Amino acid sequence: MSNQEYINNPLENVQSHDWNKERLEQLKKLMPDLFTTDGTLNIDELKKVVDPDGVNETERYEFRWFGKSNAKRKAFTPTDATLIYDEAKSVNPSESENLIIEGENLAVLKLLSQSYREQIKCIYIDPPYNTGKDFVYTDNFNQDRKEYWEDAGMTENGVKIDSNIETDGRFHSNWLNMMYSRLLIARQLLREDGVIFISIDDNEVHHLRKLCDDVFGEENFVASIVWKHTQQSKNDEKHFSRQFNYNVVYAKAIDKLEDFYFERTEDDNQNYSNPDNDPKGLWRNGDVRSPNYRKTLCFDIITPNGNVIKAPENGWRWSEDSVKEKILTGEIIFKNDDSGIIRKIYLSDQIGRTPENLWNGQRFGTTRQATATIKELFDDKAIFDTPKPKELIKSILEISCNKDDVILDFFAGSGSSGHAVTELNQEDGGNRKYILVQLPETIDVKSEAYKAGFKKISDITIERNKRVIEKIIKEKKSEQPDLFDKKEDKKNQLNGLGFKVFKLAKSNFPRVEYAPDPEKSDEENVEALKKYITDKEAQLITAFNRDELITEILIKNGFKLNYTTILQEQFKKNEIFLASDGEKETLICLDGLLSEETVEYFKTHTDQKLIVLERALDTTKKWNLKHYMGEKFKAF
Repeated sequence: MSNQEYINNPLENVQSHDWNKERLEQLKKLMPDLFTTDGTLNIDELKKVVDPDGVNETERYEFRWFGKSNAKRKAFTPTDATLIYDEAKSVNPSESENLIIEGENLAVLKLLSQSYREQIKCIYIDPPYNTGKDFVYTDNFNQDRKEYWEDAGMTENGVKIDSNIETDGRFHSNWLNMMYSRLLIARQLLREDGVIFISIDDNEVHHLRKLCDDVFGEENFVASIVWKHTQQSKNDEKHFSRQFNYNVVYAKAIDKLEDFYFERTEDDNQNYSNPDNDPKGLWRNGDVRSPNYRKTLCFDIITPNGNVIKAPENGWRWSEDSVKEKILTGEIIFKNDDSGIIRKIYLSDQIGRTPENLWNGQRFGTTRQATATIKELFDDKAIFDTPKPKELIKSILEISCNKDDVILDFFAGSGSSGHAVTELNQEDGGNRKYILVQLPETIDVKSEAYKAGFKKISDITIERNKRVIEKIIKEKKSEQPDLFDKKEDKKNQLNGLGFKVFKLAKSNFPRVEYAPDPEKSDEENVEALKKYITDKEAQLITAFNRDELITEILIKNGFKLNYTTILQEQFKKNEIFLASDGEKETLICLDGLLSEETVEYFKTHTDQKLIVLERALDTTKKWNLKHYMGEKFKAF
């Protein structure tokens, strides 16, 4: 057996998925000639592929800003952090797969990137608009940032974020760096048929478009929706009363994205009639003209009475053969006076109504409506500035998601996205799931929210969605008082009405604090790290929280946060659990010592995966498990 197993760096186990490593491995598979004999990427050879003619950099169109390369590096660099479950803040956790996560969103996205990779159908975010008054994340939230791990490290006070002021010479670069790294990793979470909607205003919409072209590809641009966020004219503005914001929309892969449409309403159908008793039913008159000139579309149409109908200026919408076929099927008929043709568009052929890119009206909500919703939930207190209306997000979900899809919002704010998902599920019987991520940002002590008892923005995110659920349950009980009396009925009624809360936290494994000696070789540093693990992680056996440790191990092995664990009674010498998230499963043991009896069992039972703690094994046990189980065994 190779000694490679003992050279591998144990730090890899406690980090999130290493996207840089995977990207290099994929590149090596596609173009091995770009790598040296020792496996290192040869930059000079890569340049020959990318730019064989030596194109001068100034001759290329490229969107660049200060810090772009570093932001990209940070996006794909693993995080050592973990997530811990907060049972006290969770609501009906066994009845739902919804998640609310308190923590810096880049680190959280990295932790989710393996288990939820290509699982998200729709991302909606309402990031900081960079007005000079709002904050921009600095991306320094790592194991060394004491302020985060102590203030957001999970005290009750939250973390204070500085404003990104316009006098900063890198005002736009700061915002772009913050957005770039998060969008790069968020793209990995989107399904191939996934889509992202980003709310933004005039301050950065032009930069956001170019940024998204870079991340998603300009061919995957879908639309820029103009949303009228207020019905009130602002007479105190200097030049224009600004009433519109934008929702910029990009697909992961435009050719995989399904068509968008709203369900049709009576208003949508009011122009349809059936004056000639057509057996296909209601229809309306459609355009027969070609939008662009083509000579082959310019031909005369002869009526049954022999009259000649000349082509419009650009020609007809169809070829001559297609027109003849449509006349035979009755889709095209002649006007009573033979002066033209009528194209029938049948209501029965309309799946829905294609949404316009101008959203205005009660259906899409306004900021004032959103504030009214907050006040209704929080005893007439406006505890959040400029929340997004649930109506806007429901409209987004209606056109982009099916009833079982997963929705992600990693700038969750007041929690409007969770509210929208819950309400839409109640309306149409859907089972959509949401993942909300919100930084535990400190609330101003002078604000109405602070006076109402909230210390962090994430407190509002959680409490709002809790109150939404309580309101729905109260309404159900009011309509049918005995609805929750039977256990089975209660479970059915509560289905989807709940969420689990997790918090971003420091890793349970002290090894993440190990600093390699630059004077030593890689092999020497790995051996020193293993000794450090043996010395320091002995404390895990007596001091660890089993559930927190299981969560960290499973999420870093690609398991979703809805996992369950069942104790396996057949093992007498060790406590071993079967962990499953519905797609993956593994046996996991956190004992400080794996018995010989257990090792012997797995030498002949190699059908299931097994994860054990590194320090629970001596060299012989580790060799045996690796030899007999192969890739199904992992020492963590």
